[in-house]
Amino acid sequence: MNLEQLLIRRRDNALIKSSLAGNQKAFSKLISFYKKRVMSLGMSFFKNETDSEDFAQEVFIKAYTNLSKFRGDSSFPTWLTSIALNTAMNAKNRRKEYLAISNEEQLEYKGFGPEKNHIRKITMLAVREAVKNLSENEAICVELYFFYDNSHIEISEITGLPVNTIKSHIFRAKKILRERLRSYYEE
Repeated sequence: MNLEQLLIRRRDNALIKSSLAGNQKAFSKLISFYKKRVMSLGMSFFKNETDSEDFAQEVFIKAYTNLSKFRGDSSFPTWLTSIALNTAMNAKNRRKEYLAISNEEQLEYKGFGPEKNHIRKITMLAVREAVKNLSENEAICVELYFFYDNSHIEISEITGLPVNTIKSHIFRAKKILRERLRSYYEE
């Protein structure tokens, strides 16, 4: 863990402690730090801003009501992402709707010019199309690893899958994506 991660973890733990003591503004700060992350995951599942807003609200309500159960074994964003993923998967099972890979608008880098952003959008569409050939677990592992920068251990904490299974899913997914994207760019 680097110094920045350590400082963020300490900040989050202080805000959690303050929230548990009844300070609602402290939890509001946690929401402001992690809303974009939860919204991006919501956009992956629900494809629209309105449903993603409702999803984010539900996730933060669950996090708030279960905050006393947060033990600190993992970081707060890992714990929150676990809640978000479980909430989204439950909603998906009810609605049977899922679009893997984060919404490209959430990931758009403002430092690129119009041409690079256009190429990036086309690439994201190609990746999205290729991800359709992955199993659900492979798609989730790829998304958490590459688009949310989670480690294998964090993905294990979020999904409940063993670390070696996650490594296997990511390895297999990269191979499938490489083949699918090679054929896409050859066309």
